[in-house]
Amino acid sequence: MPKVRVRFAPSPTGYVHVGNARTALFNWLFARHHGGVFALRIEDTDVERSKEEYEKQLLEDLLWFGLDWDEGPDKGGPYGPYRQSERRALYSEYAAKLIAQGDAYYCFCSAEQLEAERQEELKAGRQPRYSGRCRKLNAEEAARRKTAGEPAAVRLKILESSFFWNDLVHGPTVFSSEVIGDPILVRSEGNPAYSYAVVIDDHLMEISHVIRGDDHISNTPRQLALYRALGWEPPAFAHLSTILGSDRARLSKRHGATSLQSFREMGILPEALRNYLALLGWSPADGKTEILSPSELVAQFSLDHITKSPAVFDNDKLHWLNRHYMKECPPGRLVELAVPYLEKVGYLAGHPGADVLAWVERVLAAVLKNISSLTQLPEAVQVIFEFDVERARATPEFQELLADSGARKVLKAFIPKILMENPLTYERFREIAKAVQKETGKKGKDLFHPIRVAVTGAASGPELEKLVPLYEAGSKLPLAHHVKSVAERLREFAEAAGL
Repeated sequence: MPKVRVRFAPSPTGYVHVGNARTALFNWLFARHHGGVFALRIEDTDVERSKEEYEKQLLEDLLWFGLDWDEGPDKGGPYGPYRQSERRALYSEYAAKLIAQGDAYYCFCSAEQLEAERQEELKAGRQPRYSGRCRKLNAEEAARRKTAGEPAAVRLKILESSFFWNDLVHGPTVFSSEVIGDPILVRSEGNPAYSYAVVIDDHLMEISHVIRGDDHISNTPRQLALYRALGWEPPAFAHLSTILGSDRARLSKRHGATSLQSFREMGILPEALRNYLALLGWSPADGKTEILSPSELVAQFSLDHITKSPAVFDNDKLHWLNRHYMKECPPGRLVELAVPYLEKVGYLAGHPGADVLAWVERVLAAVLKNISSLTQLPEAVQVIFEFDVERARATPEFQELLADSGARKVLKAFIPKILMENPLTYERFREIAKAVQKETGKKGKDLFHPIRVAVTGAASGPELEKLVPLYEAGSKLPLAHHVKSVAERLREFAEAAGL
């Protein structure tokens, strides 16, 4: 097999959508599997919509996603430059060559004329296509008008009746030239059309395989025509299936988060998203393994296992994977990722010290099994950082507790004993609970439910074995939001409950 060279060629006109991220991932996996080259090319010929901040963001997002590239605008390489805006001279050179050899021509039709033609075709129930009006112009006359400054686009002459290629995903594919017309190569203002620039770039960069979304299938015939006109061998094409939302419509913002940046802000780990997107439209050899490391994905990736049918984006599955990867995440890294979410709600201040970070690590260990993304963290740790007895009083659990004579008996015996302990360890907490059990005859839920509500202000949550030490240690730390000790909590509870 010749040297594999693939590319990911995004336009810096917005944030990286998961569909584009999957395309980048599949190209990267294919290159790494075959020991080939993965190039990043920026297609920024859309001058009005392309922005430098979007390019900067997409580079940052791809690196966060876990992809690296061998050639690109920030790295250079033997086939640069890697921004289309810096390759205009090449596009002009090949456009002139195509005109000179009679495979392209100047088109002087105005936007109004083209729209009128389009409407006529639609009214007649036909697929709109260019009529070829300027194709009949004498070459010398066309050159004279262009030299005189008359605005003109450059169009490719479509000579074939049909186009065939063996798509590496969809198999044998045929398009009739009747639905194509003579495509524009260079617009009248000088900007190259996508289907033109991409052919020039892919050939000159020696791209061996074009792996992209199936929304580009209709562009392939135009590109094949251009390859033939220039006498070039086209690359192999593989068109990836569309990603759908849960309603089977094309995935869009109305389905929720769709960009790498939005998933990053949600607290989805890059390894979870990467693993999940790899399984959207592709499966490993055994057809069932769902958790795969980057090295395992590289080792197993093959275009043969890409499915033709659309893939449905399943947020529940993504969150399941994210839960797994959060549990597998090294504690120090997880703390680093979690701190901004705790700072945002005022639980932590900027630049927490080592003692605070060590405590946060214990906090995460207590709540990790109850969350599937870091955005859920503030709510999960609320039981640790906050104790609002007035809010607790309004809950049914509090009211039921006060109406239960057995529960009141437990708390009247438990609270005074705890208030005498300083410092309080969980071992001592447990010893006091056992003493209260003997004194009141209450055990199990009858013993620990009233204690939990009194200490945490909630009827459920992490084990008291984890919470009590966190309350005690947190109350002594320089946190932005004071964590109340068990004694502080029980004093407030006893006062509110009239115990």
